[in-house]
Amino acid sequence: MVLMAWIAGLLVAAVAIWAIIIYNRLVRDRTRVLSAWSDIDVQLKRRHDLIPKLVDAVRQYAAYEQATLTTVTELRAEAARTGDVAQLAATEAKINVGLQRLIALAERYPDLKADRNFLDLQQQISVVEDHIQYARRYYNGAVRNLNTRIDSFPDNLVARGFRFHSADYFDPET
Repeated sequence: MVLMAWIAGLLVAAVAIWAIIIYNRLVRDRTRVLSAWSDIDVQLKRRHDLIPKLVDAVRQYAAYEQATLTTVTELRAEAARTGDVAQLAATEAKINVGLQRLIALAERYPDLKADRNFLDLQQQISVVEDHIQYARRYYNGAVRNLNTRIDSFPDNLVARGFRFHSADYFDPET
C-alpha cells in the first residue's frame, strides 16, 4: 500500500514537472514573439518617420504628383492607427507600393535624382526596409514555433489550460 502511494506520488510529481517545463517553454516562445514584434514595430516607426521627409523632398520637385504624395501620407497615418497584425500587414503592403511609386517619380526628375537630401532619404529607406525584412523573418519564425507548440500534443494540453493563443504572421507582401 505504501509502495502504491509512493509510486502515485512520483507519478504526480513527474506530471507536475512536465507541466512546468512545457509552461515555461510556452512562456519563452510567447516572449520571443512579443520581442520580435517590438523589433518590427521599431523599424516600422523608423520608416514612418522617414516618409514625411521623403514626401517633402519629392514635393519640391514634383508638385503635380500630389495624388501619390497624399496617398503615402494617408497610409502612414492609417498604419499608425492599426493595432491588428493582419490589418497592419495589408496597410504596410500598400505603403510599400506607395514608396516604390515615390522612388519611381525620381526617375522623371533628374534634379531630384541628384539631390543629396533625396539620395540620403532613399538610402535610409532602403536600410530600414532591409531591417523590416529581417525583423519580419525572425518574428514569423517565433510565431511558427509558438503556434507549433500550442498545436502539438502534449504541449497543447498545457497551452489550453493556461489560455495560450496562436499568434498571427506578419506578411505585408500578400
